[in-house]
Amino acid sequence: MKVYILEDEHNILKYIWSIVESIPYVEIVGYAGDLKKADQDLFNLRPDLILADIQLRDGYSFELLSHINLDVHLIFITAYSQYAIEALNIGAIGYLTKPIDAQALKDAIAKCYKKSEGYKFNQKQLEIAELHMKSPKVPERIALKTFEFTQIIYVKDILYCIGDKGYSTFYLRDGSTLLVSKVLKHFEAMLPADQFIRCHQSYLINSHFIHKYYKDGQLEMQDGKIFPVASRKRDLIASYIDKLS
Repeated sequence: MKVYILEDEHNILKYIWSIVESIPYVEIVGYAGDLKKADQDLFNLRPDLILADIQLRDGYSFELLSHINLDVHLIFITAYSQYAIEALNIGAIGYLTKPIDAQALKDAIAKCYKKSEGYKFNQKQLEIAELHMKSPKVPERIALKTFEFTQIIYVKDILYCIGDKGYSTFYLRDGSTLLVSKVLKHFEAMLPADQFIRCHQSYLINSHFIHKYYKDGQLEMQDGKIFPVASRKRDLIASYIDKLS
């Protein structure tokens, strides 16, 4: 989970930093002591969680955080208790007063993590592992009915599948394509969830063929095709890639 810190007091920033970096599932991606820098950073860094002081040297963090167009969790850390209602009104998941209690901060961050896609992905992996122990193996091959014929293909040969208006197009390792008159959701349920990821509403990818994952939230497949990754799916993709490193 990516964390951004908004704090203008250096000693407090260092203290928050030391607490946050001790949490294994968290990565600090940046910090700022003023609204101007934060405004520039947040769109590019796209954190999952912002830890923010309220009164900064160039204004109130509410001015920025109530208007940013990001799917992000907020925890306010402040010396002032009177802003709690305003914090809740803009969707804050936590409101901590200074002096900072280290365990309270860790608990608030853990609460955010449990709402993130990364946590959900890890939980899903555990569920999948349990199902594999109890259930038969996923079929190695599936039958795809096109308008002219039914073709049986190996699941391992599917690069990705693109959905469009009730149809799904399969792209295979040999460069061929198959157009099938079924929605993408049908195949998402059929194909193994530990291998195929719905990275975006219209795209179902075989994670075995991910070639590159870019910081701007795009991934490149081995055939050179580039797909956008929905913001709510980025933790999931990052968690998968982390398991390979």
